[in-house]
Amino acid sequence: MESKSVVIALAALAQESRLAVFRLLIQAGPEGFSAGRIAEALGIAPSSLSFHLKELVHAGLVRSRQESRYVIYSANFEVMNELIGFLTDNCCRGAPCTTSPPDSMRYRSGDS
Repeated sequence: MESKSVVIALAALAQESRLAVFRLLIQAGPEGFSAGRIAEALGIAPSSLSFHLKELVHAGLVRSRQESRYVIYSANFEVMNELIGFLTDNCCRGAPCTTSPPDSMRYRSGDS
C-alpha cells in the first residue's frame, strides 16, 4: 500500500461517525448492510451518513453494491488488511509482536 493511500484511509477513519460505520461494517462481514440499517444501528441522520459513506468509499475502505432497490455497503477487507500490514510492517524490530506493550511503555497508576 502506498503512503498516499494510507494517509487517505487514516484520514477517513479519523472521524468518530466514520470510524463507527467502518467498525459496524467489519462486524457485518462481506454481506454488509443497507444505508438505512447503518443509520438505524448508529443513530446517524441519513444526510450525514451519506457524506460519511462517500468518504469511506473514496478511501477504498468500503464498497457499495446495488441489490434490488437498496445500496448495500460492506467493508473492503483487502484494503483493511493492506492498511494493517502497512502499519505493522517491520514491527518490533523483527521480533515477534505481542498484544501488550513492553513494560517500559505500560501505564502504571501513580504515573503522570
